[in-house]
Amino acid sequence: MMLVLSAAEVDKNLELARLVDVVDDALVKQAAGEVERPHRPHFPVGAGLDGDEAIGTGIAMPAYVHGADHYATKLVGVHEGNAKQGLPTINAQVVLTEARTGLPKALMAGTTITNARTGCIGAVSVRALAPEPDGDSLTLGIVGAGAQARWQAKAIESVATLSDVRIYSPSESRTACATDLREADIPARAVDTSRDAVEGADVVVTATTATEPVFPPDALDAGSLVVAVGAFTAEMQELDSQILERAEQTFADVPDEAAETGDLLASHLDADDLIELGVPLTEGYVRKSPDGVVVVVSVGSATLDAAAGETIYREAVEADDGTEVPL
Repeated sequence: MMLVLSAAEVDKNLELARLVDVVDDALVKQAAGEVERPHRPHFPVGAGLDGDEAIGTGIAMPAYVHGADHYATKLVGVHEGNAKQGLPTINAQVVLTEARTGLPKALMAGTTITNARTGCIGAVSVRALAPEPDGDSLTLGIVGAGAQARWQAKAIESVATLSDVRIYSPSESRTACATDLREADIPARAVDTSRDAVEGADVVVTATTATEPVFPPDALDAGSLVVAVGAFTAEMQELDSQILERAEQTFADVPDEAAETGDLLASHLDADDLIELGVPLTEGYVRKSPDGVVVVVSVGSATLDAAAGETIYREAVEADDGTEVPL
């Protein structure tokens, strides 16, 4: 029997503050070599449907965390044109399979899992790497106003006190995003330019599908933490090369894959210059200078899907949620 969990059932059994710790632990284990995570293929899809050009990107992401009862395979579709149809840009499904027997165990709506675990990248980064605030709160600037902007703000708010959250997107979506976050008791406001979002921010998050830098490098304050979660192909780029070259250290959830994205390809850095994010989560990190900029580049890791999926599955079973289906 396979347990099928709908998006609503996944939402019901997802506790974001707890998931931050799950993601932290998974990144620590990944850095320690305690996971199996084959290289993920991503490939264009949709060519031949409405013309010769691809419509989106398909991604397959398998992983197993040592000692877990299940391994996970996530199937993802990234379709930028969906926004014009009122559909999510990212859609995903997560399959859990018993590690002991290979029997299928669960099929889970994976879009919320993807968004939540990616939001947790910002949270664990802030918890380990954010600058010391002048007072008792941080200022957050977010470039991007889609689902991920919301998840980043909510996850970061679960580990830090935020005094001001500035949201920028070139479209009016920034206003809707800020409104949604205020309804979640997060002090968010829409701003008119990316510079307005970034200047004076302790933490800057970029969550876009951009192919060129999304904010001017001179807008970034000394001592800031930058968390870039959007780019995952050679064609995608969010950060100006000056930011990476200025940084005292750049961390990545998956250094080899991050080095193949447009952010890194535009700079002089390669995989050997990146430190796996699980390292400072394990050992801590002491800044070389209070004025030093620290960067985290995330391409997304199936390790996090496996860990998050396992956690949500256990919660759902305990709550007697989901529908069992024979295969």
